Amino acid sequence: QVQLVESGGGLVQPGGSLRLSCAASGTIFSIYAMGWYRQAPGKQRELVAGITSDGRTNYADSVKGRFTISRDNAKKTVYMQMNSLKPEDTGVYYCNGNLVGTTRTYDYWGQGTQVTVSS
Repeated sequence: QVQLVESGGGLVQPGGSLRLSCAASGTIFSIYAMGWYRQAPGKQRELVAGITSDGRTNYADSVKGRFTISRDNAKKTVYMQMNSLKPEDTGVYYCNGNLVGTTRTYDYWGQGTQVTVSS
């Protein structure tokens, strides 16, 4: 059974920082592409940042230069450092693990962690 557990969310003032973590269990973490998604109230879930199994990263335009995704395969954990936070960054942040296999795609989600940016 694959599990992804997020942590690190909370309430922060505009301009502040948070570091999200997502710990994986029950799988060969290093071969999965990992991503952080967020869902704001009344909006669709969107990709914020992704990192491939070999460390290539991509970011939504809205967070480029402010957020950094990284992974530690030995700890089976993916991180996202969020700096210069804005109120529009508010939402539930979800960790995703994805692997395209030969006969099926493996796709797993965490339970989400709330990030609120407000003064």
